[in-house]
Amino acid sequence: MNAKLALPAIILALMLPACAKKEEDKSKPITPPATLVTVTQAESRKLEIFEQTIGSMESLIDPGIGAEVAAKVLQVLAHAGQDVKKGQLIAVLDATDYTLQKREALAEVARIEALLSNQARVVDRNQRLVQKNFISQNALEDASTQQNALREQLEAARARVASIDHNSAKTRVLSPIDGRVEKQIASPGDFVKQGDSLFQIIGTQRLRAHLPFPESVAAKLHPGQTVRLTTPTVPDKVFNTTIKEIKPLVGTNRAVDVIADVVDQTGWQGGASVNGAVILGEHAEAVVVPEASVVLRPAGEVVYVIKDKAAQQRMVRTGLRQQGVVEITEGLAAGETVAVDGASYLTDKAAVNVQQGNAK
Repeated sequence: MNAKLALPAIILALMLPACAKKEEDKSKPITPPATLVTVTQAESRKLEIFEQTIGSMESLIDPGIGAEVAAKVLQVLAHAGQDVKKGQLIAVLDATDYTLQKREALAEVARIEALLSNQARVVDRNQRLVQKNFISQNALEDASTQQNALREQLEAARARVASIDHNSAKTRVLSPIDGRVEKQIASPGDFVKQGDSLFQIIGTQRLRAHLPFPESVAAKLHPGQTVRLTTPTVPDKVFNTTIKEIKPLVGTNRAVDVIADVVDQTGWQGGASVNGAVILGEHAEAVVVPEASVVLRPAGEVVYVIKDKAAQQRMVRTGLRQQGVVEITEGLAAGETVAVDGASYLTDKAAVNVQQGNAK
């Protein structure tokens, strides 16, 4: 054979097996790689049905502390922002005038007591003289009348002493409640008249939550329903109470004012915001899955049940959504294993590779 014709024949012979293998590879179906997912089991738990809103706290006890007597302020022992206890001394007024008045009143008491003691002897002597007919009965009656008058004068003098003591005690200003000083008005050296303001104290033991709800929700609310309250001033504390009353008028903002009381809660403050949730009912055995497990497809919401390393698409109906979980009302049973992370990338019958480290 001619050498020039032999070379192309050899090359062609070598290429034919390679082409045949390439055609064979094209005819094989391409299998997509398994999708990496994490899984969890559908749980059965109690879910509460509630309406939620943000309101404000009001202090029910916020007395303005005023001077009960006219005097000069000597000491101020409480200041704005300070916590005070009921009966705690918070200010001292000048009691010099009352000390002098009391000395005068005590002297008057002593004078009348001396007159009364002498009059008692006169009455006793006159009684003996009447028995011996040395004086008339009228003289004895006059002496007895003077004795009774002195007794009444003594009672009035003693009452004046008690009144001075009472007013003198008012120079020591005491907190009427447990609370916090909102405002210090008087300062040492000020002369205050009766009724002048000294302090503003906000009571913290009894507060009232005002919770505005849309008028569309009003028909679902009634006194006695459970309310769960939280406030930013005590972020980890949840306080459960009940609706005390619902104001009959709808406000200008078309909201219904729902009122609940907060009693003896440390750290809760008047004027602070409050988050309130009114419990309307519950689903005792709701089937729930994480929010990431529910995927929206053109046909509706689905979850992917994982069995034998494959995803089975399941059409579901959803209900309540709370705290990162979704209630499944139809299409899934408690205990079934569903995809979580990676669920949105799945299709029906897709192969999956379960990441065991994050499995729930």
